[in-house]
Amino acid sequence: MAAGLGTRRVVVVAAAVMAVSMGLRQCFGLFLGPAGAELGVSTAAFGFAVAVHNLVWGLAQPFVGALGDRFGPRPVLLGCGGLYALGLGLLATSTVPWIGLDLGVGVLTGLGIAGTGFGVLLGAVSRAAPPERRGALIGLVSGAGSAGILVLAPLGQGLIDSFGWRTAATAFAATCLGMTGLSVLIGGRPAEPASAPAARAPDAAPGLGTILRAALSHPGFLAMTAAFFACGFQLMFITTHLPRFLGLCGLAPSVGAHALGVIGLCNAFGSYAFGLLGQRWSPRRLLAGIYAVRTAAIVGYLAAPVSEASTLVFAAVMGATWLGVVPLVSSLVGRLFGLARFNMLFGVVFLGHQLGGFAGAWMGGIVFDVTGSYDAAWYALVAVGLAATVLQWPMDDRPRPLHVAGLPAAA
Repeated sequence: MAAGLGTRRVVVVAAAVMAVSMGLRQCFGLFLGPAGAELGVSTAAFGFAVAVHNLVWGLAQPFVGALGDRFGPRPVLLGCGGLYALGLGLLATSTVPWIGLDLGVGVLTGLGIAGTGFGVLLGAVSRAAPPERRGALIGLVSGAGSAGILVLAPLGQGLIDSFGWRTAATAFAATCLGMTGLSVLIGGRPAEPASAPAARAPDAAPGLGTILRAALSHPGFLAMTAAFFACGFQLMFITTHLPRFLGLCGLAPSVGAHALGVIGLCNAFGSYAFGLLGQRWSPRRLLAGIYAVRTAAIVGYLAAPVSEASTLVFAAVMGATWLGVVPLVSSLVGRLFGLARFNMLFGVVFLGHQLGGFAGAWMGGIVFDVTGSYDAAWYALVAVGLAATVLQWPMDDRPRPLHVAGLPAAA
């Protein structure tokens, strides 16, 4: 019973932190127009700040994940939550563009979400959950990552409309501080699951270089990482540039906020559903299907006249597949290498996703500034989506025993 209560506490706290942490970053696009106009920055400059956020997140994730493996989630969540709130505070108060955007949104919130997002939280849930429920619970927590946007996107847009974007950014910083305080309740480092081998003593833990060599020698891991690049490329372009794109199409700013809310609502169900499906069906084939459906949705959206109705339908399809990739990728990482170094190994593959996010967010701004439209950027989203589908479908998902590289064997 005590173990069950511990699992529930970890899952509840992780879901709440994920909802706020991921929900806040998915609202960055709401600030593009008003903050860009007041600070005098171009679409490309704002997109670059969001791109830096993704790059810093990806580069920091393996190292932050290693800290979570060693010390548990609580200290990582507290430290990174504080950095996240500080970054949003700089956005709210700075009159110097590079301080509020590149340092605040780019570097500090990037470091913040590395410790309050997927890697550390999913590692805590994976260790606390029994094997037969692991996929469903990871899907549940992943879904919470966009469920938060259901509240935060309309709240942020309402504050921007009524009080200005700086007030909205201040409110987001305060919300982030509340999330950080809640992190205390997640507890210390969960025990390893019964099916996992005993963890090594800290002084015997292998270095990042050893783990990287083991992971990067697996062809399936490389294919999954490359496909994950395309995932980040598509999603970060949409979250960063969809509100501006809709404005160019003559739609009200509220449509962009509503679309982000629909994405969050559908993702909450989609992530949980894919977590369950991944326990019964091949995760690699499900991932390929997600990439194919997303790409088809983009083609269909561009082929029809852009309207409020078509945008909300598009948002629903994208939302249903938005973070459904996370429980599937998590399942494959555990299958390939076990749970002993899950946080770090998930961080390595997630770096591919964030490199894609960096490219997608920045590319969208550059394309718009050079051409005056987003057409070429949308075509790039279709191309990378097709490439991801082709890479993911035949992925080699056979386990690779890590003990040959000096790590514990896969569970």
